[in-house]
Amino acid sequence: MNKLGILIFGAVFMASVFVQAQDTYYPSEENLKSRKEFAESKFGIFLHWGIYSMFGQGEWYMQNENINFKEYAKAADGFYPHRFDPAAWVSAIKAAGAKYVCLTSRHHDGFSMWGTKQSKYNIVDATPYGKDIIKLLADECHKQGIKLHLYYSHLDWTREDYPWGRTGLHVGRDKSKNNWQSYYNFMNNQLTELLTNYGEIGAIWFDGHWDHDEDATPFDWELDTQYALIHKLQPGCLVGNNHHLNPYPGEDIQIFERDLPGENTTGWSKAGISKLPLETCETMNGMWGYKVSDQNYKSVPELIRLLVNTAGKGANLLLNIGPQPNGELPEIALKRLHDIGTWMNQYGETIYGTTAGSLPVQEWGATTCKGGVEYIHILNYKYTYFTIPVKGKIKEVKEFASGKLLNFKQNKDNTITIKLNPHDDVVDYVLEIR
Repeated sequence: MNKLGILIFGAVFMASVFVQAQDTYYPSEENLKSRKEFAESKFGIFLHWGIYSMFGQGEWYMQNENINFKEYAKAADGFYPHRFDPAAWVSAIKAAGAKYVCLTSRHHDGFSMWGTKQSKYNIVDATPYGKDIIKLLADECHKQGIKLHLYYSHLDWTREDYPWGRTGLHVGRDKSKNNWQSYYNFMNNQLTELLTNYGEIGAIWFDGHWDHDEDATPFDWELDTQYALIHKLQPGCLVGNNHHLNPYPGEDIQIFERDLPGENTTGWSKAGISKLPLETCETMNGMWGYKVSDQNYKSVPELIRLLVNTAGKGANLLLNIGPQPNGELPEIALKRLHDIGTWMNQYGETIYGTTAGSLPVQEWGATTCKGGVEYIHILNYKYTYFTIPVKGKIKEVKEFASGKLLNFKQNKDNTITIKLNPHDDVVDYVLEIR
């Protein structure tokens, strides 16, 4: 289809979607099934990758250093990720126990990682590499049975039709060229491509809504129509938005950035906890995009504790890696994936398909629950006798790893005291209570 045809199709299609957009959202059966599968998966890998990796300064380099957007865009001419091996990426992610991948299809710098027809500023047309990264990754994800989610930025520091928000103000864009309708059509045409040309997409993960959270007049992102477009193209595709607010109608998952649900250590979250499936995104080191000086990777025990505490909140962990400009995942990140996979091979049953346990996350650890079984994850192991509240009569307590039955006493104050076996250097001492 030529560009004119796409534009005409987009206008007609959006008109039909607009009629369907409404304040009350009723998810389809396919969508509800996707939500359930998502909530049970518990672990995904986030990949922040684009031409910003060329600078080795993270994905906010243009904004942080006030780089002229035209000068920044010249990096695309040198972007040649010749070592990109989608089979190796997906295999490593799958072996880690992750059930889905979320790739930045287009970040705030406006560069698209697929051969979009809406702009030449993309991996196929603007780089010597010339291959469609999303196509390559989507094909491999489908082949290996890993869900593909796509991050999509609502803001753009490069397009001059994007209405000015609170970022990207000093990168050389002409404010007089702001044109919301033009930009909105551009986004929806791109979303149509992503949801039409790459097979099943598990979720669209929006970011950037917060760029207009200080506007004198509240900014209308026209989310209802955009969300309706997504659900019409792929009813089972989930919609999430990293806006740090309570979910809007049309959203299928609730996202928390660098925080467990209900916490606000960053100061960003203005949201409560909804009944939607929950997801916490966090970095493996310090940055989202590749930063050459950032080797401050979290240890394997830290990452396992993060995964367990997230599951203890009833949420998924979306753990981020910033791929290198040559197309490889950093060596340390691959080692972390391998070690997490080793742990998940043994303890995955206590994570996958679980809900939050009967106790909130504690200083000592967290609890998860599945099929009437309560899993007690003791992350701060320093006890001989361990007492916790319980409901109802307890039949047995055993170590999950060994299956050994443990002695316990059920107390009159609705608690249970368990005699633990000594263990050295245990990251997560898991008990199974029935």
